[in-house]
Amino acid sequence: MESVELAKSYLLLNHGPVTLVSSAHGDRRNVMAASWAMPLDFSPPKVAVVIDGRAYTRALVEASGEFVLCIPSRAIADQVLAVGSQSGREVDKFAALGVGAIPASQVQAPLIDGCVAWLECKVIPEPNNEKRYDLFLGEVVAAWADPRAFKDGRWVFESEDLKTIHYIAGGNFFATGEAFEATTPLASSAESIELA
Repeated sequence: MESVELAKSYLLLNHGPVTLVSSAHGDRRNVMAASWAMPLDFSPPKVAVVIDGRAYTRALVEASGEFVLCIPSRAIADQVLAVGSQSGREVDKFAALGVGAIPASQVQAPLIDGCVAWLECKVIPEPNNEKRYDLFLGEVVAAWADPRAFKDGRWVFESEDLKTIHYIAGGNFFATGEAFEATTPLASSAESIELA
């Protein structure tokens, strides 16, 4: 894994992948799947994620004031579904599901093995948003990416197993597709378009 410049860390979430939210407090830790996560700001970099009030992860995030957004790859899609289908109050997902954990550099919550990007975050307290909307804001304090998937500030997606995944419903995902570049029309073409 390689460090990602914090000013470019928003690019790790910008394409809307499923995320895993890891949390820890004291000797307890957990991981959950979350599809509602997004970048919010560039400097300092900030993110938002919805964490349901009933989730075990929520209790750990509230207690610690930290979390990690992990971007899973297609290679661990089965594990992502399993993590999202069970409660950490009932099962140790790390032991029962074989979830690998890597120590983070700035927070206690672990980086999840098999992912292609990780954003270590400190909670920006917004009690009304947290209570009313289950919406947590975090400042990104460290960001990492697998250079086989994210290099020089760009997603590469050359390997099928390293593509990020997007949840549809009912246990179905799709993998990020092929990148392509669009171009802007020439100024003369744009001038010929009349605005109504």
